[in-house]
Amino acid sequence: MTVHDPLIAAASRTKSAIPDDAAMLRAAADLTRELSTARPAIYWPDMLASALVGYAALAGAILTGDAALMLAFGLAAMLALYRAASFIHELTHIRKGALPGFRLGWNLIVGIPLMIPSFMYEEVHTQHHARTRYGTANDPEYLPLALMKPWSLPLFILVAALAPLGLILRFAVLTPLSLMVPPLRRRVVAEFSALSINPAYRRRAPEGDFARQWMWQEAGACLFALALVGSIFAFGWKPLLTYMAVHSGMTVINQLRTLVAHLWENEGEAMTVTAQYLDSVNVPPPSPFAAIWAPVGLRYHALHHLLPSVPYHALGEAHKRLVATLASDSPYHKGNYPGMWPLVGKIARSTMGKR
Repeated sequence: MTVHDPLIAAASRTKSAIPDDAAMLRAAADLTRELSTARPAIYWPDMLASALVGYAALAGAILTGDAALMLAFGLAAMLALYRAASFIHELTHIRKGALPGFRLGWNLIVGIPLMIPSFMYEEVHTQHHARTRYGTANDPEYLPLALMKPWSLPLFILVAALAPLGLILRFAVLTPLSLMVPPLRRRVVAEFSALSINPAYRRRAPEGDFARQWMWQEAGACLFALALVGSIFAFGWKPLLTYMAVHSGMTVINQLRTLVAHLWENEGEAMTVTAQYLDSVNVPPPSPFAAIWAPVGLRYHALHHLLPSVPYHALGEAHKRLVATLASDSPYHKGNYPGMWPLVGKIARSTMGKR
C-alpha cells in the first residue's frame, strides 16, 4: 500500500524511526524474570472450563425452542468458546515441554471442533514478533489499517463474519480436493492455511515434526467439517446454523479485538521494539469489559510485544510492576488506553481522510 498524504507518510516514517528506550526494555526484563513460567494449574482448568461452558451453552441454544433463551445461550456460548479459542495464541509462545499435553488437548477439545487447529497459527504468529518483520509487508498479522480507505474497516469485520463458511470450505472441500491435485495443494498450503490478515502473506510448506502435527490436525478438522455438513441430513439445519452463528459472533469479536490491538500506523518500515510497543495497545484495569473482549491476557497486547514469553496469567502482575517502577515520561505509559471504542474511533477518524 502506498500512502500519498505527505503528513501521514511523515508520521509513519517518524514512528518507524523511534529509537529503543533502554530503561523501559531493561525494566521489562529485570522486573519480570521470574514470571515467565507457564502454570499448568491455571492453563488447564481455564481452558477446560471455558470449553465446557461454551459447548453446554451451544447445546442449549440448539435444543431450546424459546427465542430469548436461544439468544442467551448463544451469547454465553460465543463468549466462552471465544475464550477457549484464544488459547491458540498461548500455544505459539509456550516453550516446548512447559505444558505437557496441552497442545494435543487444546486441539482435540477446541481447535478441531472450531476448525482452527493450531497449525493455522503456529509458525505464523511468531513472524509477527520478529524484529525485522513487524509492520512490514512480510508480517502476516499487519495491515496499515489506519492509513487505508474508510471502507476497509467494515470489510475487515465482514470478512470475519464469514469465517465459519470459509473454514468449512477450507477443510470439507479444499483439503480432500487438494490431496488429489498437487498444484491445488501447494496453493492451499501457501494461501489458505494461516490465520493471518495480510492477504499478500504466503506460507511455506511445513517440515519435520511440525508437518506431522499439521497432517493429523488437518485430517481431524476435515472430518469434523464433513460431519458438520452431514449433520443437516440427520438433524436438519438448526444445529449447523446455530453453530455457524455462534462461531461467526466469536470471530467478529476477535476481529474487533484485532482492530484495536495495534494503531496500524506503520507503512512498511522495520521498527524498533519500542516503536512496536507504541504501535500496540494495552487496555489495563480498571476497564471493566476488556477481560471479556480481550481474554487470556490479550488486553495487554503492547506489553506482550515487550515480553512475548510471559504467560497470560502473569501479564497483569508484570504491568503493575512496570507502571509502579517506570517514570511518568516513560514510553510504557503511552501504550495504555481506556477501552475498545475510543480506539475504534481513532482508527476510523484516521481513515476518513483517505477518501
